[in-house]
Amino acid sequence: MLRESRIPIKYTFGIIKYELTIVLLLGLATHLGAFELMNTLPVMPLAIPAFLGTSISVLLSFKMNQSYDRWWEARRIWGSILNDSRSLIIQLQSFIGVPKTPIIKLIGYRQIAWGYVLGRSLRRQNALQYIAHLLPLPELTAAATQNNQPLFLLQNTARDLEKLRQRDTIDVHAHIHLQETIIRLTDSMGGVERINNTVFPSTYRLVLHFIIYLFVVTLAISLKDIDNRLVIPLLLLISAGFFLIEKVAYYLQDPFRNRPSDVAITEIAKTIEKDIRQLLGEEATATEPDTRTYYIM
Repeated sequence: MLRESRIPIKYTFGIIKYELTIVLLLGLATHLGAFELMNTLPVMPLAIPAFLGTSISVLLSFKMNQSYDRWWEARRIWGSILNDSRSLIIQLQSFIGVPKTPIIKLIGYRQIAWGYVLGRSLRRQNALQYIAHLLPLPELTAAATQNNQPLFLLQNTARDLEKLRQRDTIDVHAHIHLQETIIRLTDSMGGVERINNTVFPSTYRLVLHFIIYLFVVTLAISLKDIDNRLVIPLLLLISAGFFLIEKVAYYLQDPFRNRPSDVAITEIAKTIEKDIRQLLGEEATATEPDTRTYYIM
């Protein structure tokens, strides 16, 4: 479950340690150089670093908004996946009229597996791990040969629904409603794949880093008359705030990279399994463990 928790200081500063190291070296070199050349360097008005700081704030605000939009869209799509997975089994039980039949259990277990397979494929992990007990061996073996394994599982569900229609187990209207649910699941799969495969422009991040370093240099020159013991901590503190916001935005823009800021897709897949098992009259247990810590950053 995505939860708000205290973010460790070690983790907070660990993600920006390289940037702060550059700031420290850059600040020391600039400030000491400016101090040595105090009589020859022109005066650097504080308005210049102040203007750069304002520009950085605007750029960071834009990037954070764009990144959070991507993260929230991913979370919203996975919410739809959860709802449609429940709806698929409820529709089957309603249309067939018998809540517990082998075909409903087969499709239910496949839908459970689909949630795990989709999540792990987005994270570029072994997609078929932990699901051997959910799929028949021939289907599991066939899935291992497929390029898009979540799509293969949905295709098999669509084929099973077609067989139910051909046997008159469900009527044409029920078949249409079930196909609409499959289409929504396919659309949701395409949505998260689009987010996962769309690259956020890296040049934006490079330009932002350059402006932050330029801000550090101009501020260090502006404060050349102040004691070095005060200037360097000030540079580190201000730049740490900028870099931390930028790093949070950088992590949020890719919500399926197996980081603490990820969308909790494993937890959502576990919820799908528990709910479907409950609908099937089984114990509401989950297959895959999730030991990750999720932060709201």
